[in-house]
Amino acid sequence: MLKLELRPQLSRFWSYGSPILALAITVLIGIALFAALGKDPVRGLQVFFWEPIKSPYAIGELLVKATPLLIIALGLAVCFRSNVWNIGAEGQFVLGAIAAGGVALLADKGTGPWIIPAILMAGILGGMLWAAIVAWLRDVCNANEILTSLMLVYVATLLLLWLVGGPWKDPMGYNFPQTKTFEAVTQMPRLMKGSRVSIGVPIALVAAAVLWVFLFRTRLGFAQQVGGLAPAAARYAGFSARRAVWIALLTSGAAAGLAGALEVAGPIGQLTPYVPAGYGFAAIIVAFVGRLHPVGMVFSAILMSMFYIGGELAQSRLGLPKSLTAVFQGLLLFTLLACDTLVAYRIRVKANARPVPVTAGTASLQASTPDIAPQIKEA
Repeated sequence: MLKLELRPQLSRFWSYGSPILALAITVLIGIALFAALGKDPVRGLQVFFWEPIKSPYAIGELLVKATPLLIIALGLAVCFRSNVWNIGAEGQFVLGAIAAGGVALLADKGTGPWIIPAILMAGILGGMLWAAIVAWLRDVCNANEILTSLMLVYVATLLLLWLVGGPWKDPMGYNFPQTKTFEAVTQMPRLMKGSRVSIGVPIALVAAAVLWVFLFRTRLGFAQQVGGLAPAAARYAGFSARRAVWIALLTSGAAAGLAGALEVAGPIGQLTPYVPAGYGFAAIIVAFVGRLHPVGMVFSAILMSMFYIGGELAQSRLGLPKSLTAVFQGLLLFTLLACDTLVAYRIRVKANARPVPVTAGTASLQASTPDIAPQIKEA
């Protein structure tokens, strides 16, 4: 019988090496998967891990995908470290995109560059508004934030579908459910000519630095983490649990909304039903693979964007289904969970205890022992 036994002390090396081991196992499973699908495993790995970085343009596309993943994951890290389980960052991403798109639609030929910060601020406020609903339900109604945040994802998606198919529908769009293309002045400034890399990349890196300072160099960040690790100790120290919930969810919502604004006013350039790209869910994996640390999440966001681009290339060049991206994401998450379990626990083989057969003579001796013992004591 196998039994998990808590290790007396965690290995510092494997605590940080676990994501690398999980990635190696994911690659091995991927090789077997390519072989089972009748594809060349070497070519499959090349599509996933070499094609996205083989040229400056490919690296630019990699950064475009990694930017929203990193920004959303940074906000989720605050939630998870505070023991607040925001699973609905996808909905906050969509609301941020809707709010930013609404501001972008107000622009015309004479609009100035001030529209860019207005779009970003609208996205932040939209994401915060959607996260505030979750925070209010948790604070006032004691509702589970996992369920409420997840259900609000579908509400946000349906709201987007209604807007692009109704009030905001482009009358010149040949009846497609989409808004008109935003004016050029609303497009996020790009860093390089001939590339789609925008100011979202430096914004994401600055956000990672700000999060590091907040978590590890401020009293408020310390209070958030203490509340997540030891709620009783946080209450004893005078830290407010209600405030921690609001800070965590509003920060996460603001980050997701900012990512939505950068996406809709950047690579997409309009509101369409395809704005929900699953970034909010993939960012959960990014956060945990990056160990909820800003530096680790930078690298895990790049890795996850490789899976996105690799899945698209595998579809077009190898004839594989697009769902292969989700398969690799799921494999990485489950292998990471398995590795983390073995870091914290060790497997022991516990032998089953078998009853010892008792003979008739032994039973008689045991039955007589209580009567004999007092007599020996008196003697």
